[in-house]
Amino acid sequence: MTLPTASNSARSGVLAGGNWLVDHVKILNCWPAQDALARIESETWDNGGAPYNVLKDLARMGATFPLSGIGLVGDDADGERILADCRQHRIDTRQLRKIADTPTAYCDVMTERATGRRTFFYQRGANARLAPEHFDFRTTNAKIFHLGYLLLLDALDEPVDGRPHATEVFRQAHSAGLLTSLDCVSEASARFESVVKPVLPEVDVLFANDFEAEKLTGIALHDGGVIRRAAVERAAQALLGFGVRQWVILHFPTAVFAASAAGECCWQPSVRVPSEAIRGAAGAGDALAAGVLYGLHENADIAAALRLGVAVAASSLFDATCSNGVRPVSECLQLAERFGFQPLPQ
Repeated sequence: MTLPTASNSARSGVLAGGNWLVDHVKILNCWPAQDALARIESETWDNGGAPYNVLKDLARMGATFPLSGIGLVGDDADGERILADCRQHRIDTRQLRKIADTPTAYCDVMTERATGRRTFFYQRGANARLAPEHFDFRTTNAKIFHLGYLLLLDALDEPVDGRPHATEVFRQAHSAGLLTSLDCVSEASARFESVVKPVLPEVDVLFANDFEAEKLTGIALHDGGVIRRAAVERAAQALLGFGVRQWVILHFPTAVFAASAAGECCWQPSVRVPSEAIRGAAGAGDALAAGVLYGLHENADIAAALRLGVAVAASSLFDATCSNGVRPVSECLQLAERFGFQPLPQ
């Protein structure tokens, strides 16, 4: 599959904002009982959060268009790691600002060596203070603005006149001429109604997994633990009815479905990656978003964008980190051809 180029567009690039964090992954000899001790046998760090993951994925895919980030980090070692990693992956950090009195957000990922089971300890840090005044769309020529994750951005989640502050961010981005894209987090709460749904009329492209789609629409997508095709299509139409301007992209382990406000629909099954080859799925959702956004940026039709999305998501599964498994576009597509695709839901 060959993607068309976006050379005919006056705007170019992806600008991503929201959660920036570092994952501190620690391998334990055992999981301790309360008040007991476990040994840390090894530890690594890696990127985390929607904008960081998506932009790094795009860089690893070989995107030739500009990549830029918006967010807050602390004036600390983790903040320096993020900025240095962005420079290495040619991500513009002029709107990725340091603040002195709050740590960079991080997640301690405690992993038991024998079982591979993981427990997460999250420090929201500087992400909690990201507010509309930190977003400047006047100086960017980016084509797409992607925000994530709503429900994990305290100041942007807070309401003003009944709508979250994030609404104003999307309005400014749209007024500046950017295509707006949103991802949220799979939070087990009732806040989807008050935080996510009011923002949707300002969003051009919505990414949501099956859990998030169910929380937003109240439509059960599973029957006996199995995704049902008709239910997915109903949920997508409901989300368009809530005001999403262009595309609703619903994804789950076996497939992705896209529906547009213009009446276009498209299914794409996921790549059939052998279970023994999978090292981790932590970054699969953001990798899918990176692939789809790459396709939309390059003016590909939705079928090609979704196909690239599942191919990039598949490549991410080959590494336990969020982004280190992601390969150049041509290699991702070759990987999909090599393994083939899952059957579509019934």
